[in-house]
Amino acid sequence: MEKPLNVTQKLISSHLLSGEMIPGTEIGLKIDQTLTQDATGTMVMLELEAMGLDKVKTEVSVQYVDHNLLQADFRNADDHIFLRSAAQRFGLWYSMAGNGVSHPVHMERFGIPGKTLAGSDSHTPASGAMGMLALGAGGLDVAFVMLGQPLYIKMPKVLGVKLTGKLPDWISAKDVVLEMLRRYNVQGCRGMIIEYFGPGLANLTAMDRHVIANMGTEMGATTTVFPSDNEIRRFLKAQDREEDWMELVPDDGASYDLFDEINLSELEPLVALPSSPGNVVPVREVEGTSIAQVVVGSSANPGLRDFWIVSEIIKGHRINNGVSMDVNPTSRQMMENLIAMDALSSFYHAGARIHQAGCMGCIGMGQAPATGKNSLRTVPRNFPGRSGTLDDRVYLCSPETAAASALTGAITDPRTLEKRYGIQYPLFKQPEREIINTQMLLPPADDGRNLPLEKGPNIQSLPKFDRLKNNYSIPVVLKVGDNISTDEILKAGVKVLAYRSNIPEISKWAYAVIRENFYKDAKRAKEDFGGHVVVAGDNYAQGSSREHAAIAPRYLGQVAVLAKSYARLGWQNLINFGIVPLEFVNKEDYDTIEETDVIKFEHLLDVLAPGKNITAVNQTKQLQYELKHNLSERQVKVVLAGGVINYFRMPSSKPEKTEVMSDEV
Repeated sequence: MEKPLNVTQKLISSHLLSGEMIPGTEIGLKIDQTLTQDATGTMVMLELEAMGLDKVKTEVSVQYVDHNLLQADFRNADDHIFLRSAAQRFGLWYSMAGNGVSHPVHMERFGIPGKTLAGSDSHTPASGAMGMLALGAGGLDVAFVMLGQPLYIKMPKVLGVKLTGKLPDWISAKDVVLEMLRRYNVQGCRGMIIEYFGPGLANLTAMDRHVIANMGTEMGATTTVFPSDNEIRRFLKAQDREEDWMELVPDDGASYDLFDEINLSELEPLVALPSSPGNVVPVREVEGTSIAQVVVGSSANPGLRDFWIVSEIIKGHRINNGVSMDVNPTSRQMMENLIAMDALSSFYHAGARIHQAGCMGCIGMGQAPATGKNSLRTVPRNFPGRSGTLDDRVYLCSPETAAASALTGAITDPRTLEKRYGIQYPLFKQPEREIINTQMLLPPADDGRNLPLEKGPNIQSLPKFDRLKNNYSIPVVLKVGDNISTDEILKAGVKVLAYRSNIPEISKWAYAVIRENFYKDAKRAKEDFGGHVVVAGDNYAQGSSREHAAIAPRYLGQVAVLAKSYARLGWQNLINFGIVPLEFVNKEDYDTIEETDVIKFEHLLDVLAPGKNITAVNQTKQLQYELKHNLSERQVKVVLAGGVINYFRMPSSKPEKTEVMSDEV
C-alpha cells in the first residue's frame, strides 16, 4: 500500500526531475510557470539575451511591471518599453505598468492548482494559497527555468500547521501569519515548507490564504502550501476560470516532518515592531503609540476584502489630522470592483490618498514616511530603510488595525472601535463573480524571434565575470551582524531601482544603507588586492530575491562571504554569480575578525569539493579559521566557473533530458 502523501509531497513528487525527496539533499524540479517583475525582470531578460533564448519553454511565463512605476525621468519608462519588447521577443505575457502587483494578478489570471511556479520575487509563494508549489528564486534561476532547465533547491522538511477554530471579529489573516512570525521569527522556518491543513481552513478564503502564504517568506520558509479545495474552486469561478480547478488535498493519514497548531479562535490583533517582521507583539502592548502615516495595500494584503473592510470601517468618519493615509491598490481589476461596490468613495471622503496599482510604498517607491515618525503598514516587510526613509520606524499590521489607527492617530486595537465610535465589525460577502479586467495584459507574440529588443541608454548588458582563482589574500571590507537583508545590501526605492538594468551604476549603492563609503573601499580593495570579503552573522541576505544584492558586490570584486549562516535565496544568488558562501565551523571565530583584516585562501580550486572544509588564514592577526560550505557538486562547478552563466556556456554543463516521474498530482 502506498504511503499517504501531504499536498507538498504530491506537488514535489509529480514534478521531480532529479534527486530524491530526502530533506537537505538537492533536487531538480520541472517548473510549469514563471513570474518576473520589473525590478528583477530586466536582468532576467538581459540574461536570456546573453544565453541566446529563442522562446520560453514553460507553459506560461508572465512579465509584470509593478515595482518601478514612478517615471521621474526616462529610465523607468525606457525599462518598461524594453520589458514589453523582451516579452514579445521571448514569448511571455506582459502585464503593463499600472495593471497591478504580480502576486494577486497571477493568482487571479494564471495560477492553476497542481502546477509549479518559479518567480524572481521572494513573495512568489503567495500562489501556494491555491495549491501550487510556488517558489521564489533569483532571476538567473528563473531565466534557466525559461530555458527549459530544472529549478534546483534543497529538499525541505515539511512543517504541517493544523488550523482549528474560527477567526473572531476584528481579527484577520494577517494576524494568523503574524502569530506564525511571533513563534518562528525570521529564521525559524529555514529549510522548511509550511503546509496548512485542518478544519480551520473552511473559514479562510483564497485571498486570506494568499496573505498567509505571502509572508511565509518572512520566516525563511522555502514556500507555503495550502490545499486546493472547494474554496479555491469558488475563487476560480469568481475569476471566470472554474475549468482550471482541480482538487488537491492531503491523503487520509498523511504525516509531516514537523507539526504545529493554531486555534484561530484564540488569536488577537498583532503588530510587528520596527524593524523586523519577526518582532511581533499584541497590539494592546503598544496601543497609544503615535503614528503619522498609515499605508494600506501591497502583496501582503491584496484582496478585495482587505480594502473593502478598511473603507467600511472609516466610512462616514475622518482620518486623524496628524495622519497621512495612503492606499496602494493591488490591481486595476480590484479597483474596478471597489468602484462597483461604492467603496472608493469612503476612502476619498475620509481623507485618504489613492495611488496607482502597484507595489509603491512597500518597496520605497513613494509614500516614504517623515523623519522620526512612525508608519503603520499592511505590507510584508519593515527592514531598515526599505520605506525610502533611512531612519524609518515601520510597524506591520492587519487592515483592521490600520483602519482603527488611522482614525485615532495612534496604534489602536480595532476591537475598541465599537466603544470609541460605535462601529460594528463589517461582514464582507464574497461576490459570486468579480468584474474581470484584462485590458492591460498583452499576450505573447506567435513568433517573436525576429523582433528587436528596444534598449534605452540606461540599459547595459550583463557584465562578464572571471573564473574563481586558486589563491587570494584579500581584505575584509565590511563586517555586519545578524539578519542583514538584501534591502540593506542593495537598497530599493526611487533613487536606486531605476538603475536595475545598469550594474556599474547600481553597484555604487552596494551596502550604502550600512556604510556610505563601501563602494570606494571595495573598488580600492579590488585594485590593490584583487577583491574583498564581507563577514556576516546569522541569516545573511534575508528578504528579497533581488539578485542585484549579489551582482553589485561581485562587480566590485567580492570573492566570498564568511557568515554564521545564510537565508536561502541570498545564498543561492551568491552561488549563481560566483561568490563563495562560506560558513564558520566555529561561530566564535566571527568575533575575532575586524574590518581591514586580510584573509588568505590557498588552493580554493582543490578544496571546494562537496563536504571538504576550507582553511582560511587571518594574516593580520595570525589566526586560522575552519570554514564549510553546503554546495552540491553542481554548485561547486558553478562557483569555480565564476557563475552560472559561465557554467552554462561550458559544453560539459548541459544536463541530459530527464522525464518527470508523474504527470498527475
